[in-house]
Amino acid sequence: MRLKGKVAIVTGSARGLGKAMALKMAAEGAKVVVCDLNYEGCLDVKEEIEQAGGTALAVRCDVTKREEVAALVAQTMDKFSQIDILVNNAGITRDAQIIKMTDQQWDEVLDTNLKSMFICIQEVIKVMIPRNYGRIVNITSIAALEGNFGQANYSAAKAGIIGLTKTLSKELGRKGITINAVAPGFMDTEMTKTIPPHIQEQLLARIPLRRAGRPEEAAEAVVFLASDAASYITGQTLSVNGGLYV
Repeated sequence: MRLKGKVAIVTGSARGLGKAMALKMAAEGAKVVVCDLNYEGCLDVKEEIEQAGGTALAVRCDVTKREEVAALVAQTMDKFSQIDILVNNAGITRDAQIIKMTDQQWDEVLDTNLKSMFICIQEVIKVMIPRNYGRIVNITSIAALEGNFGQANYSAAKAGIIGLTKTLSKELGRKGITINAVAPGFMDTEMTKTIPPHIQEQLLARIPLRRAGRPEEAAEAVVFLASDAASYITGQTLSVNGGLYV
């Protein structure tokens, strides 16, 4: 088990990619804190982990609010006494062409997808730095690398994650903390199922592997970067996109 004895917080893990990451990390031996605004979903994932023999804690948390993130860290420490891994996965979309995009749509996406990572990292490294150990994995997107029509807010936030990751690798490396990003492409999740069928067909035609990615495939990349096998990797962005963008 690659994460045996580790404690991992996974934000936005009540469903989709985050759920797959939480389940995979638990299967690899980590004690997992399932964190999301959807508390019922957190409880369902926690139950699934425990039924498989793992250990989990469900916490409702709005990662855009510092006081709630601080409480998340405190609850994790009360339960497990350590935090080894942070996976910043929480994210939303509020799509619109730039001429029609509102301030609210811009602010909501930037706050949830980018500022939340700033808050979560700041709060979690308070625990990691004294132990001189930590693994942080930030979930960005193919939209950060090639842009996406109607997603100026989302693409900007996801690109910001890559810059944040690179900068913090320089700041936190001396503290024993690695920080990397994973950039999924077109994945088979609840979010992509809302894309009109003809657009999905166009996307699939561009992918050399000719299929959407499975959430478990993104989760594998996250587990690798969170494990000691990646101990000399930091500041990097690992694309999981089937060749859609190379």
